[in-house]
Amino acid sequence: MYGGGQGVTKDEAEAVKWYHKAAYQGHAQAQYILGSRYSAGWIVAKDDAEAVKWYRKAADQGYAIAQSNLGNMYAKGEGVAKDEVEAVKWFRKAAEQGDAFGESRLGEMYSKGEGVTKDETEAAKWFRKVAEQGDDNDSLLLAIRFEEGRGVAKDGAEAVKWFRKAAGQGSDLAQFVLGLKYALGIDVIADDAEAVKWYRRAANQGFSMAQSNLGLEYAIGHGVPKDEVEAYKWFLLASAQADDFARKQIAIIEDRLTADQRAEGQQLARGFKPTRELSPMESLATGSVGQPHPTGTGTGFLITDDGYLITNEHVAHEDSNVRVLTADGELLAKVVKVDRANDLTLLKVRGTFTALPLSSSRGVRLGATVATIGFPNTGLQGFAPKLAKGEIASLSGAQDDVRYFQISVPVQPGNSGGALVDDRGNVVGVVAAKLSQKAALATSGELAENVNYAVKSSYLLSFLESQPEVAAKLRDQNTKQRSFEDTMATVQKATVLVQIYQ
Repeated sequence: MYGGGQGVTKDEAEAVKWYHKAAYQGHAQAQYILGSRYSAGWIVAKDDAEAVKWYRKAADQGYAIAQSNLGNMYAKGEGVAKDEVEAVKWFRKAAEQGDAFGESRLGEMYSKGEGVTKDETEAAKWFRKVAEQGDDNDSLLLAIRFEEGRGVAKDGAEAVKWFRKAAGQGSDLAQFVLGLKYALGIDVIADDAEAVKWYRRAANQGFSMAQSNLGLEYAIGHGVPKDEVEAYKWFLLASAQADDFARKQIAIIEDRLTADQRAEGQQLARGFKPTRELSPMESLATGSVGQPHPTGTGTGFLITDDGYLITNEHVAHEDSNVRVLTADGELLAKVVKVDRANDLTLLKVRGTFTALPLSSSRGVRLGATVATIGFPNTGLQGFAPKLAKGEIASLSGAQDDVRYFQISVPVQPGNSGGALVDDRGNVVGVVAAKLSQKAALATSGELAENVNYAVKSSYLLSFLESQPEVAAKLRDQNTKQRSFEDTMATVQKATVLVQIYQ
C-alpha cells in the first residue's frame, strides 16, 4: 500500500520497512521484492549480496521469478561467485514452472553450452516455450532457427510464422525480414504491397536497411505508386546511418529531381522521428515510458486513395505536428488547409489507401441511421477502433446551428474528427462535439444524455471546393446496399488515429 500510495501517502521507505517485516516472516513475494530492490538499488543502497540472500529465500520456497533472478545472479557473478552450473539449476527450476525469463535463459545456456552440454535441440525447445507465451525476442530467435535449421528441421513456412509473430510484436529485424521475403517471394507468395507494409513498419522504427529498401520500392513503383521525393526521403534517412546502397541511390535520384523536390525530400527527412513499436508486454510493463507521447489524439478518415484525409480543426491546428496511425504504421501528416469556422482540417500523408465517398447532407432525413468508427479515450479504452451507432436526432445543432446535425451516436473524447456515415458507408458528417454537461446543468439543472453533434458533409464539400486537386479525386458515393458489417469493415480501413505532438 505504501509503495503504490493506495489508501496512504506514498512512502517508498516505509514500504521497504514493511517488506522487510513480511520477508523475515517468510513471505516469498516480499523476499523477491526486496531482492529486486537491492539488485537495482531502488530506495535502498544497491547490494548484490543482499539481493542474492533474499532471492534465495524466495527461490527455496519455489517462487519462480526469484529462481530465475537467482540463476541470473549466478550466471553473471553478481553478489555471488560466478557459477554457470548453479545458474542452469535455478533457470531450470523456474522454467519448469513456466517462467518465461527462466525458459529463455535456459535456452540461451543450452545454445551457448554454458553450465550444460551444448544442445541446439534443447535450446530450441525452451525458446519455443517462451515464444509461445508471446515474447518477441524468443519468437525472433525461434524464427532464425527454423530459417537456418539449427536445433530444428529447416522449415521456411515455420520460420515465416515466427518472423510474423515477432514482427507483430514490434521487432524491426523481423519486420525487415518479412518485407524481404515478400519482395523476393521466399517462403511466401511474392507480394510487393505486403513487402512495402513490413519495410515501412521497420523503417518507421529507424531500421536503416528497411529505409533503404522502402526508398527503392518508391523509386521504382513496386507495391506503391512511384514517388521519387518519398524515395529520396528514405534514402537520406538510411544514408545518415551509413547505408552504402542508399548513398549510391541518392547520387542517382538527385539528378532526376528538381530543386524544389530535393528541398521537399530533405524537409521530410528532417521531420522524421523514429518511433519504436512496443510489444504488448513492454507496453504493460513500462506504460510506454521513453516513447514520445502525443499531447492530444483524435480520429480522422481518408477521402482520397492517395492520402488526403479529414479531421476536426480543434484536433489538428494549422501549426500542429501531426502523425496518423494507419494499417501501414505511423505516418507523418502535413496540414494542408484549415477551416476554423466549421471546425475542419485537411491533412495529407503519403501512400495508397482505402478512401470513403462523401455524400451531400442535404438529403439526410431525421431518424436516419448513422454510425462512426473512432478512437475514444485511447489511454483508457485502448487503441483498437470502436464502433458507435445511432440516429440523426435533429437536423440542426445547439441553438439551431444549421451547420451541424444532432446525433444520438454515443461518442466520447477521441471520436472527434471521425466520419459520420450512412447505412451505405457514405460520409454525411464529421463527428465534432458533445453538449457541454456544465452548460446543460447551468441552463436546465439537468445533465444531458447522449447529445452529440457532427458537422454536415455539405460544409465539408464546400471546404474541399477550394482544393480542386482534392475535389477531383473524391470517390463517387455508394448506391448499393451491403450488410452493415461489410460497410463498417470498409469504414474501418479508411479510419485513422490522429496524434498531435509538441
